[in-house]
Amino acid sequence: MANENPRWGYDRIVGALANLGHPLSDQTVGNILRRHGLSPAPKRKQTVSWKDSIRSHRDVLVGMDFFTAEVLTLKGLLTYYVLFFIHLETRRVSLVGFTPYPDHDWLEQQARNLTMEQWGCLKGCRYLLHDRDTKSANPFVN
Repeated sequence: MANENPRWGYDRIVGALANLGHPLSDQTVGNILRRHGLSPAPKRKQTVSWKDSIRSHRDVLVGMDFFTAEVLTLKGLLTYYVLFFIHLETRRVSLVGFTPYPDHDWLEQQARNLTMEQWGCLKGCRYLLHDRDTKSANPFVN
């Protein structure tokens, strides 16, 4: 009850339980909530879980990362880095580019391409989720 109704205090929960035929004191409800790691009502309504935050903003969230692929070239076996994005609401994956050397200039150009108003796949996205990998931090965060 406390999780589903974060604004309800001890007294409100006691009243709802009494309506269901379970008479308890507000102290008992407080003890039960503390035992289960739940804060009193003012603190419960101020905290938003990561899951709820993602769910409420997923229409403007996009995740970004790299995966690697080994490619046999005339120079031998090379590791290519593939940059991809996933739009959280639609789960649409966009493979953006690949390079054996993902330097700052290459990523900066990819960022420009992705955010173009006419055809960029990040159009309408407001927040970018990425790890703290040094390959991806600079051009997309600034």
